[in-house]
Amino acid sequence: MISDPGKPRLIIIAGPTGVGKTDIAIQLAREYSGEIISADSMQVYRYMDIGTAKPSPAERLLVRHHLIDVVDPDESFNAALFISKACNIIHELCILKKHVFVIGGTGLYIRALLGGLFDGPDANEGLRASYRRELARHGKTYLHEKLERFDKKAARNINPKDTVRIIRALEVFETSGQSITEKQETHRFNDRSYETLRIGLVREREILFERIDRRADQMIADGFTREVQSLLDRGYDETLKPMQSMGYKHMVHYIQGICSLQEAVRLMKRDTRHYAKRQMTWFGTDREMTWFFPGDFDALREKVDAFLSR
Repeated sequence: MISDPGKPRLIIIAGPTGVGKTDIAIQLAREYSGEIISADSMQVYRYMDIGTAKPSPAERLLVRHHLIDVVDPDESFNAALFISKACNIIHELCILKKHVFVIGGTGLYIRALLGGLFDGPDANEGLRASYRRELARHGKTYLHEKLERFDKKAARNINPKDTVRIIRALEVFETSGQSITEKQETHRFNDRSYETLRIGLVREREILFERIDRRADQMIADGFTREVQSLLDRGYDETLKPMQSMGYKHMVHYIQGICSLQEAVRLMKRDTRHYAKRQMTWFGTDREMTWFFPGDFDALREKVDAFLSR
């Protein structure tokens, strides 16, 4: 492949939660005098540290991290904002001749950064409120079946439990008359501004799940329950989007007495394993991704060397 000297180079390190992206990214960024941009939709929120597995203060002293702790839990953040902020940081790092490592498990953020967002209709709050009422009245299965009637292809691609994406797909269809999947395929994220090396990290499923379970136990030992209680004490309502995310909703249920701590942790582990499988499915569709086990660090480094020396 011939490189384009006019395009900034990005090294993407992606993979499922718990696979070990942070450790690998810090090793590489230190070796190549780079800085890290977090592509994690939860690490942007302040006060949410343990449950989002943010790099520790000591790790952030080793390598400078960007797009961590940029908004409060009751502020909006989305892929468009991520693109805007990340592009500015990349521009600044290129001026400083710093290598850029984009690390994270939020596939949409990475895909949008590399190719842009498709030109879809703006949010229609009236429609969304209507869908949320239907969700409350009839449940997730009803809403997914409704999407299947309108847009079979989108329904096949969207997890029946992912109500945010289901509602967006319904909204796009009702406001534009077109399938969100067709719009995405037409766009195909081809507006490429960067030259990239895409590295995917993978582990044997049993090992990955064991790591996820151990990390959940460690989060509790590190004070995850206190962190969630502190968020509630600050006035951040349980209905906020980040408070409904992995781990936080489980701890809220425990704090409210809806379930025991043991049950909350069990469900958190289960749901995190399911989430990791969905991440692998998402990243597995990227044909430009080269996959490595975290232990194959020498081979991974050779790939980075070749990319940067082109």
